Amino acid sequence: MGLSPPGLRLAAFFAGTALVWGWLLFPLPATPDVPAPVDAAANRLAAFSDPVRIWGKGVEAVIEAAYRRSFKTYIIGGRVMNLRMPFAENRERIELSDQGWEIWGSGKADPVSLWVEVNGLLAAEDFARYTAVLGDGREKVIILDIPTQTWSVSLDFFDIARMKAGAYRGLPHRPYVLVSGKGIEESDVYNYLYCVGRLGMDCSGFVWNILSHIAVAGGTDLGRTLRRTTGTPRDGNLSYYAGAQFFNSRTREILAVEDEVRNIRPADILLFRGEDGEAVHSAIVQSVNFTRGVIRYLQSTDEAPLNERGAHESFIHFDPARLKTRLSDPSIIWTQKRYSPFPGELAPPFSDDGERYRAYPESGGGRVVRLRVIEEAVKKLNR
Repeated sequence: MGLSPPGLRLAAFFAGTALVWGWLLFPLPATPDVPAPVDAAANRLAAFSDPVRIWGKGVEAVIEAAYRRSFKTYIIGGRVMNLRMPFAENRERIELSDQGWEIWGSGKADPVSLWVEVNGLLAAEDFARYTAVLGDGREKVIILDIPTQTWSVSLDFFDIARMKAGAYRGLPHRPYVLVSGKGIEESDVYNYLYCVGRLGMDCSGFVWNILSHIAVAGGTDLGRTLRRTTGTPRDGNLSYYAGAQFFNSRTREILAVEDEVRNIRPADILLFRGEDGEAVHSAIVQSVNFTRGVIRYLQSTDEAPLNERGAHESFIHFDPARLKTRLSDPSIIWTQKRYSPFPGELAPPFSDDGERYRAYPESGGGRVVRLRVIEEAVKKLNR
């Protein structure tokens, strides 16, 4: 399938979903005799934003539809906001805290159930107070406390000055955020959902949700196929056992893919290593355009530009005339930049995904794998 410019594609999607969700959340008034034209308008906009219009009826459209479940449009503080599901991982940021905590759903929950929780948070009085404080016209520092799921405000001149000077005073479990007081932004909602709500998906939970979506569309039962392979108890949640370590395992259900560009296919899994040589991050390929030289992959991480934290799309650019080039080759351009999750925190060790993929070559560097059972589902969908 041809790859349309990402900006135009997202603009079309969000233009449609913003109106659809806006009407669903705040329906037009109706009388017994004159019903509001919500359904017809919503159906037209839903058809306009259908992934099939751009990606056809194969696996690319199925992956795109699964990806879009991580987004939802709200009207908050008088602004239309296209919220993305935050990144959230168990045992993250606990190193300096005297207590641990759990992410709701352990970072593996389905987007549908997560949005139900988000709806409850955004409708609560505490969030209304948070929104009001962010729009009161006063510059301030918001202090978010993850263990206690609370937030507080500092109007202290020195706290504000230190933040402006880059002297960050937050802790991993207690981020500090400088705000203008001119109104709530999407990044502020993200901070609240993650720190106060402790909601989101980790990288492998995100990938697993998309793989599950592909499996259902392709008539495949992942539970029946992989429960024994992953060691999942009969009454256990399979997604808890299908993390990056499973994707990096030697089981026959995982197919190693030589990471030359010519071999990459939609639904392939990109694995990134950590210092110990183990796989610590995963992403999933959505499309490969061999004519234009673009690979689009999807991931959930908070080491990203402020308004891209959580679920987001990323791109790899390659020379269409050199399809034997490996993804680790320096000529391959990975455009996804990496930043600290909260401005002022220590920057991540890699400036972009390319550096991260090429890291730790002594352990093999990044790699590409394919789930055998998903490969069969992909074949069915593409037929």
